[in-house]
Amino acid sequence: MNYRATALALLAALMLNGCVLHIGRDGDHVDDQYDSVHAQETRNREAISRLALGSSLDQVRSQFGDPDFTEASLVDGHEIRVLRYRTHRTHSDGDTTRDETTPLVFEDSKLVGIGERAAAEAMRAGG
Repeated sequence: MNYRATALALLAALMLNGCVLHIGRDGDHVDDQYDSVHAQETRNREAISRLALGSSLDQVRSQFGDPDFTEASLVDGHEIRVLRYRTHRTHSDGDTTRDETTPLVFEDSKLVGIGERAAAEAMRAGG
């Protein structure tokens, strides 16, 4: 009987230890995910600061990938496209919202503006 009680106690301790390790791994995953998003935001900010006006839409998309948000309109026969890329965190909820992005404004596939003011002017002209 003593042997059986010791074996059950050891088994229970091992199972509880596994749970603690498992919980810790989940926390590590969240930290890894935060670090990854933070690193992407930093890369996007740095790359945007080096963008030259006149860069093509294709060049920017190949450098940044798919945008978090896209808007487009036709103004006086010119295509206006606004691509938004995540550059900073305002809410720690894991979702990307428009206020956590920097807009890149293209006219006829050429970069003509960067930032909220440029996007607002472009959309106002089209609205």
